[in-house]
Amino acid sequence: MKMKRRFLKLLLFVLLITSSLSLWADEGLWPFNMVPVELIKKKYGVTLTREWLDHLRLASIRLGGASASFVSPDGLVLTNHHVAQRAIQNLSTPERDLMKTGFYARTKEEELKCPGLELWVLQEIEDVTSRVLSAEKPGMSAAEAAQAREKMIAQIERDASEKSGLRATVVTLYSGGMYHLYKYKIYTDVRLVFAPEFAIAFFGGDPDNFTYPRYDLDVTFLRVYENGQPAKTPHYLKWSRRGVREGELVFASGNPGSTGRLLTMAQLEFLRDINYPFTIANYQRRRALLQKYSELGPEQARIALNTLFGIENSLKAVTGYQSGLLDPGIMEKKAREEAEIRKAVAENPELAREFGQAWDEIDRAQKAYAEIFKPLTFFERAQGFNSVYFSMARNLIRLAEERQKPNEARLREYRESNLPSLERSILSPAPIYDDFEIFKLADSLAQLKEELGERLEVRWILGNKKPEEVARELVVGTKLKDLEWRKKLLQAKPEEIYLVDDTMIKLALLVDPVSRGWRARYEKEVESVENTNGGLIARAIFKLKGTTVPPDATSTLRLSFGVVKGYREAGRWIPFQTNFAGLYERARQFGFKFPYELPPSFLEKKNKLNLKVPLNFVATVDSIGGNSGSPVVNVQGELVGVLFDGNIQSLPNRFVYTEEMARSVMVHAQGIIEALLKVYGAKELVREILP
Repeated sequence: MKMKRRFLKLLLFVLLITSSLSLWADEGLWPFNMVPVELIKKKYGVTLTREWLDHLRLASIRLGGASASFVSPDGLVLTNHHVAQRAIQNLSTPERDLMKTGFYARTKEEELKCPGLELWVLQEIEDVTSRVLSAEKPGMSAAEAAQAREKMIAQIERDASEKSGLRATVVTLYSGGMYHLYKYKIYTDVRLVFAPEFAIAFFGGDPDNFTYPRYDLDVTFLRVYENGQPAKTPHYLKWSRRGVREGELVFASGNPGSTGRLLTMAQLEFLRDINYPFTIANYQRRRALLQKYSELGPEQARIALNTLFGIENSLKAVTGYQSGLLDPGIMEKKAREEAEIRKAVAENPELAREFGQAWDEIDRAQKAYAEIFKPLTFFERAQGFNSVYFSMARNLIRLAEERQKPNEARLREYRESNLPSLERSILSPAPIYDDFEIFKLADSLAQLKEELGERLEVRWILGNKKPEEVARELVVGTKLKDLEWRKKLLQAKPEEIYLVDDTMIKLALLVDPVSRGWRARYEKEVESVENTNGGLIARAIFKLKGTTVPPDATSTLRLSFGVVKGYREAGRWIPFQTNFAGLYERARQFGFKFPYELPPSFLEKKNKLNLKVPLNFVATVDSIGGNSGSPVVNVQGELVGVLFDGNIQSLPNRFVYTEEMARSVMVHAQGIIEALLKVYGAKELVREILP
């Protein structure tokens, strides 16, 4: 009788979870090999074929920490302006500021090479869970199990890369519940074709960021080359001529960075109480610093623009995430969900024996994390050494040291599969501005002193000098600005790099043992415990309800879906799309002043535009940071827009998905064509998009 009651309780729990899924059926950032085809068919009457999914996957691109897509058979790529912004700024000079003027190459000969950019296209996905977990042996501690898994992962990646010639990386899903091998084709010859002015790409600036209605032409076109010729890309997205209609089903294909929907309550509380408050305060400090630097003059403002944009964007995003964790309703919901799962596990002797302690282990790991969070952040995560020179120095030192080890024993970022990208970043010819580096480094050293000034290594670094003095000595005394010198150091052995007479190399050598120590503690006491026990929780959930819940985002390709529709906010209805007329009206409301000024091109060509053409639109598709640049397609697989933002209500979706008001924000395909033709006269580009 007791067993029967347990079974009925478990059945009731599973039914409760299953029924709740139907309420939030549009939730999910789904790996392409796990797309809920039957769910979509049942709800929308649309059948996604394997051919449809494969075509979209091969047309989708990972660009840094964001997304893009092929839109012609000749390697033409569409992404957001803010995704390509660093490349655009690196191509700019005081005399030719492409951020201010925009850029258009009418011929392929005029296209500008973007050093350092890499575009990754996912070719294959393979489930390697059983191989990875086979490395674990009975009686292993969490740290030993993690080390064994990492060794197996390194071997899988190396073998796959050597066999296929592709970049191979093992992706951890469900906190270690699954492991999938992703194989990528990588393009490294990337050129700028078109970019609008920053003023129209980011119209409304920080005040309008993460809001809606929006009026941004946040697009950029690139092109990938192979062997000096435009790459042939048969899998590209055809451009929709009609755009979207309200109520229409659409799909986004992109690389969302990270979500925390499957985190335990202990992990969420750590974010709420320790991580996010520190991160928000740090972003506020850095924003003030960059604003101060920008006020020094027009050239300083140009240099700081991209970094300031990134900080303001991150500050607003993390503040939004924190708002979700400070919402009692959300936290009560998460606590209730966890309690229900733990109860179901506890009432099943087999599940309780295998998985019952996992939550308590993660709770203990969060307590350990709290103890090491600040030194880990300032040393290993380099919060105290905010300079591109320090990053180069550390990478050169670690590269020399890690190369001496077997591939599977290295720090993961120095494994063979990651070295080509790392070396390209070290050898990037992107401009470095010493005054800017001094300004940033001085403040981060000051913050290091404020937070950890009692530590002996901090006293060694600063001595009796002010942070500003130390920063200037470090930047003035380094030769890392010399690209040819960096090339030589790239091949150095440890004993050679230890003797290099360079201020930044010496700093990195001083800091590195301490940094590695904090990293080792984190990996042993926190990361390995989270992964081992997170994997146990995931496998418990699989036994209870299968894989009907999508994994958290991992900066890898995902498909999400939803409908185009507006929403009600503060008693008023927000329409699903905006148009060019609204753009000019919003600029007028603010006197055409920053950040609502329009570039000369839009002022001069207003009479040529059809002001009724849609510019931006919203849909319920699930997204998070990293989805920027994602192509949005209709049921036919035609491109109807490019995702560039979410509204403020979407930010708590990092932890709990809702669609009442949360929306992803897209640039409308018709608005892009209208601007290209009427404002920029880009007929050649439009002919390639719409042959």
